[in-house]
Amino acid sequence: MLRLFILKLLMTPLNESANLQPSSQTVELIRQLIAFPTVSRDSNWKLIEFVRDLLSPLSPDFRITYNEDRSKANLFVTLGSLGAPGIVLSGHTDVVPVDGQDWSSDPYKLVERNGCLFGRGTSDMKSFIACILSLIPQYAVQGFRSPVHLALSYDEEVGCLGVPGLLADLSAAGIRPHSCIVGEPTLMRPIIAHKGKQAYRCTVRGLASHSAYAPYGVNAVEAASEAVAFLKKMARRHRDCGPYDRGFDVAYTTVHTGIIRGGTALNIVPQGCVFDFEFRHLPGDNPSALKAEFERYIQEVLEPEMKAVDPSCGFTISPLSTIPALNTGAETAITALVQSLGGESDIGKVSFGTEASLFQVSGIPTVVCGPGSIREAHKPNEFVTLEQVAKCERFLHRLFGKLVSGDL
Repeated sequence: MLRLFILKLLMTPLNESANLQPSSQTVELIRQLIAFPTVSRDSNWKLIEFVRDLLSPLSPDFRITYNEDRSKANLFVTLGSLGAPGIVLSGHTDVVPVDGQDWSSDPYKLVERNGCLFGRGTSDMKSFIACILSLIPQYAVQGFRSPVHLALSYDEEVGCLGVPGLLADLSAAGIRPHSCIVGEPTLMRPIIAHKGKQAYRCTVRGLASHSAYAPYGVNAVEAASEAVAFLKKMARRHRDCGPYDRGFDVAYTTVHTGIIRGGTALNIVPQGCVFDFEFRHLPGDNPSALKAEFERYIQEVLEPEMKAVDPSCGFTISPLSTIPALNTGAETAITALVQSLGGESDIGKVSFGTEASLFQVSGIPTVVCGPGSIREAHKPNEFVTLEQVAKCERFLHRLFGKLVSGDL
């Protein structure tokens, strides 16, 4: 069945999608990719096997890297000469959970309605991957004079945890692509910059006691609340005083607390509390300085009062994830290429983080450009429009044509 599907892809004539409707093959591949429930907490291995089997008849070079227990994998595929640099098309395979969301249909079964495709991952970001898988066989049979690489990673949604292993493997193998396009949803607009992110877990150690004797205990929930309030004060300062970069949709560094847990009963002074917070910083802002400011407040204001009751009380801050900021120059070759492929002179900056900055830091100039809107991602009834998918197809037709002709 799979081989028949591949043969159908190979025999399909090229189509520039004049009416901005995607091919039925691409829609079918979106349907198949959506059916894999690759939530970050679960394995993505079945999807990786599916892609490997789909592309195997084209005789590509495959490289696979794993997480520690080998339940998840990155897949790096090369079509064309291994000796030439090539361009990377990158996408993550994991999706966010649907738990507690009110979906009008099964999130893992594609639904087409009113010019839109609904399902978890349609926007973020399986439609981009499907477009590549649908179109690449048509050009592979002609032969890529300049190679194309497909990078599929795991655990992007929980801190870009998979792609560093993929990049380390490429470095060790001496594979150095000349540029990269990450297909996160940007409405096919070239994005040359995004904010960095540093996420932390703060563990507060208090001292339990009966609430009738609260002064003899150390209330971990209250101490955590004061710390969170200070983070909120930092957030307001950046909102009101900057620094600003008006190219971003949110023009300043943000500070956010997302999870807090503590306490067992109202009549017990809570011994422990944990909260998770993050800095999403502009490319020019210094996240280390933000963390140092928060630590000074804890050490100079909160902890002395706690330790006066019990020296074992205090705070521990542990890193959860780090994503560097992306800041690709508007004058770079990859920016110009993406602009020309999409017929889009406008470029932008976004507040959400991606794996693009990790490629950039490793020395591979990178731009973000893909179908769909980030505002539909992570929500119930996530969708991508058929027009966006067709635009992505047209973009890739132009790119693959250049790689076949050797123009890149």
